Amino acid sequence: MSATAFAGDWASLLTPLTPWVLDVIRSMGHARMTPVQASTIPLFMKHKDVVVEAVTGSGKTLAFVIPTIERLIRRESKHRRDEIGALIISPTRELATQIHSIFSLFLSAQPQFVGSRSDHTSPELPELEYPPPLLLVSSTQSSPAHDVQRFNSTGADIIIGTPGRVEEFLLGKGKGVVSVRELDVLVLDEADRLLDLGFQATLTRILTHLPKQRRTGLFSATMTDANALTELVRAGLRNPARIVVKVQSKKALNTDHDGKGGAGNIIEERRIPANLQNFYLRCRASEKMVQMNRIISYEVSHYQSSQFIIYFATCACVDYFYKILPSILPHSATLHSLHGNLPPTSRTRTLGAFSSSLPTPESPSILLATDVAARGLDLPHVDVVIQFDPPSDPKAFSHRCGRTARAGRSGRAWVLLVGREAEYVDFMSVRKIPLKEQPYFSEDKFVATPEDESSEDPHVEIFTNKIRETLLTDRGIHDQAAKAFVSFVRAYSKHEASYIFRLKDLDLIGVAKSFGLLRLPRMPELKDINRENWCDADVDWDTYAYMNKAQETKRVIAEATSLENKREKQKASRVKRKLNSAWSEKASQKEERDKRKEKRSAKKKWLKTQVPTTPAPLGNQTSKRTRIEDGQDSGDDWNDLAREERMAKKLKKGDINQKTFDAEFGDIH
Repeated sequence: MSATAFAGDWASLLTPLTPWVLDVIRSMGHARMTPVQASTIPLFMKHKDVVVEAVTGSGKTLAFVIPTIERLIRRESKHRRDEIGALIISPTRELATQIHSIFSLFLSAQPQFVGSRSDHTSPELPELEYPPPLLLVSSTQSSPAHDVQRFNSTGADIIIGTPGRVEEFLLGKGKGVVSVRELDVLVLDEADRLLDLGFQATLTRILTHLPKQRRTGLFSATMTDANALTELVRAGLRNPARIVVKVQSKKALNTDHDGKGGAGNIIEERRIPANLQNFYLRCRASEKMVQMNRIISYEVSHYQSSQFIIYFATCACVDYFYKILPSILPHSATLHSLHGNLPPTSRTRTLGAFSSSLPTPESPSILLATDVAARGLDLPHVDVVIQFDPPSDPKAFSHRCGRTARAGRSGRAWVLLVGREAEYVDFMSVRKIPLKEQPYFSEDKFVATPEDESSEDPHVEIFTNKIRETLLTDRGIHDQAAKAFVSFVRAYSKHEASYIFRLKDLDLIGVAKSFGLLRLPRMPELKDINRENWCDADVDWDTYAYMNKAQETKRVIAEATSLENKREKQKASRVKRKLNSAWSEKASQKEERDKRKEKRSAKKKWLKTQVPTTPAPLGNQTSKRTRIEDGQDSGDDWNDLAREERMAKKLKKGDINQKTFDAEFGDIH
């Protein structure tokens, strides 16, 4: 394993550092400069703009902190209380907070003196010559107006903040109060992130407000010509020096095709630290949780690793796995959760707790995070990074890995790949991030493949059942599980490397098993999926309750309301059917009446044709039976019609009612 390269002692700088600044550097354990520091500091301390690209963990932060402080110290006149001398802008509040802590460490070590700035009224009081830096980030405890008040009370020369808060400070609440006329230094840290992810308009307004006579530095671990150099005009750099610090390693090359010859070496460029071992492991989607668990066990037992970061695709996944991992992890681990949807104070508290923790291999400390913890954060004691889900933005891959193997320390990074995702290895290789395959982990050792390639690991069912046991303790965790699963599927479908990460190739049933879902959620992506290998958990959903009493009460009320609504709908349906039935009966009666009218009309026409020209004598009247036999009557139908006419006359006179009439003739067809 290659050692981290160094570029000489701090004393070798042509412009010597201020003694108390050098003391702080050495107290931090940096006896020698790294290549990026040796290349950047001399230029930035003078009058040169710089564009710096170096692998994560190479010491970029000190490469701009030190020259910024030195430039302020070497000024002929100190800044007035309303003036700022340096502005550092970073994309996230976590990174801004970390940079602020480093500046604070340096400035708190400066010697005190008796005196003051020209606008101070008590020159006899001892104070710091250079006031502490001011941090501008979103917080429930600090508003933009409060930022201006803190600036007025401290007279800070150095401002560190995120783009939105800096803009409000300079062009909003602080406009007319904060002067930038004497600004010496502007630093854009993680410049590609600032330029790529929606901060262009904000940066343009800030840069337009700043004086052109300044030194500007752009720093990042991933900055290509396409996404950074084309924006330099916007950033206001003038003839900048481009500093690129590469990592190179020797790679064995077999020079004899038949395998009998010797071996040579080629130089391979890398965009990850030299002391970082980068592994990938292939498994089924249903086996990811099993394999992650075994990686942790392997790292603890073989390397005595005690501090881990595990990256997930979405905030919902972090929240969910934070709840279920304690039931399946092999050790008594302390978990920390960090993602962008947490309140700022919670994020700061979590990061502080994780970085200051004192874990042991028997009780490791594990940070579950999204890409909000991928860039710039200096967490020097992280032993292992595990990417449970590869990042949607491929540029974040190296930043994630770079949270370990920092400042000369060694570290290991793992990524779990499923099926077609193995093509991601070649994709990363093109980006100069080599990955080495490690075999599938069995229960107790490395093996080349699972014992039976045609079937999934038998521990999948065990892990799924363990997770389900946790879910059954609280319906709220079940809701989180469904939300996490849906968010993961949505994120996967929007992966930037979509020709590799294709949703149609992903085993969603396997993913659901890995999540330990009780049942599959209703979503379009699962509509036509083969559910042969899936079985819902046996759950009585009517009694499955929330642990939170208020939430459970709300559920019970909602279900009762839903049941009542269902009953009302059923009742309304019965009434509707009854009404429809009554209408049908009325229509049938009308049809019968029409038929009777037709019969009466037909009888009248027939009778007219049968009336004799000479009336028969009264004594010669034939009987009814005789008339029928002679064809002078049409049978019982005519009798019925005659009887109906008589009854109709009685109904008209009121001798009988409609009900009696309908009972007699309502069923005639």
